Amino acid sequence: MKKTTGMDRQVTRAWRPATQAVRGGTWRSEHGETSEALFLTSGYTYDDAATVAARFAGEDPGMTYSRLQNPTVAMLEERIALMEGAEACRAQASGMAAMTAALLCQLSAGDHCVAARAAFGSCRWLVDHLLPRFGIETTVIDSADGAAWEAAIRPNTKVFFFETPANPTLDIVDIAHVCGLARAHGIVSVVDNAFCSPALQRPMEFGADVVAYSATKLMDGQGRVLAGAVCGTEEFINEKLLPFQRNTGPNLAPFNAWVVLKGLETLSLRAHRQSENALALGRFMESRVPIMLHPGLPSHPRHDLAMRQMDACGPIFSLVVDGGRAQAHAVLDALELIDISNNIGDSRSLMCHPASTTHAAMGDEARAQMGVSEGMLRINVGLEDIDDLMEDMDRALEAAGL
Repeated sequence: MKKTTGMDRQVTRAWRPATQAVRGGTWRSEHGETSEALFLTSGYTYDDAATVAARFAGEDPGMTYSRLQNPTVAMLEERIALMEGAEACRAQASGMAAMTAALLCQLSAGDHCVAARAAFGSCRWLVDHLLPRFGIETTVIDSADGAAWEAAIRPNTKVFFFETPANPTLDIVDIAHVCGLARAHGIVSVVDNAFCSPALQRPMEFGADVVAYSATKLMDGQGRVLAGAVCGTEEFINEKLLPFQRNTGPNLAPFNAWVVLKGLETLSLRAHRQSENALALGRFMESRVPIMLHPGLPSHPRHDLAMRQMDACGPIFSLVVDGGRAQAHAVLDALELIDISNNIGDSRSLMCHPASTTHAAMGDEARAQMGVSEGMLRINVGLEDIDDLMEDMDRALEAAGL
């Protein structure tokens, strides 16, 4: 591969996904390094004043400042865009920076946003609290009700915002239907795809306009750094997102970008192996718990839809026990191998109680509306030997009376 081949879309768009994940976006310096170079610099120098003037005028594509461009970050952005099937991508400092930027860059006072009620707690905070502070109207609906999306549309509706599978209820949204409805009404659809990554689900193939990520999750996938990304058309990224990012500064650090680049090389391998483990563990546990929320199991009410949209079930599922918080905590406390942690997408198996962690700040009423009960547990299934995971879970369920 030549030094700039990885940045040549005429070449890289013909590569298959596994090749794009390893080589897409790679740009080599004059040294010809095999691994992507890490550029730890805040600014850049120029040979003459005319060059810097041309760059600030947008006439020269070179670097100006690391809040806007950095070679390492640019490689990550190109790789994610390739894997997503997007025209462009901008990396963000975290997943919530990505969600915030994807919404605020295009919404103004007087606009209206329709959002799915089932979502990560901080995403619901954006919809319930932050957007209204800026005079942006919001409506929260049951994402599984296709008619509810259409009924919620107003003359000033500008954005549909949803996550699928949803955190932590594993609600599945019909991406093609909702995004098709949005386009028919001139509404921009923004999809949070953090539970899947492009290795398992590519919402743009089903009509999504914008796809946002916590790259902390499966893309890094090893619990090392925070990162986010927003994918869309070149017009959206350059005309909507870039001015917002330039002037508010949620940029990703080069080191974090480099770590995520390394994570993308093994993303598909990890995501599919973790999905296999999650499906096996879900089958093992299903008869032991009152409610299982696992898109890979036929018992999930939207299993068929999930499997049409996703290449595999993903590493994350939830379950509900009858004994409320006390029994849920008893399960967690009895774990010996699986960690108690509120993160997801990690290569290690992690389990948490959403009502007292990720969704604690939402309040009882909002949690009840979402279906996040005191007996709910969410698990991220990692890369450990599945027999060890089953043994640990068997021990924990028995200790909690299940």
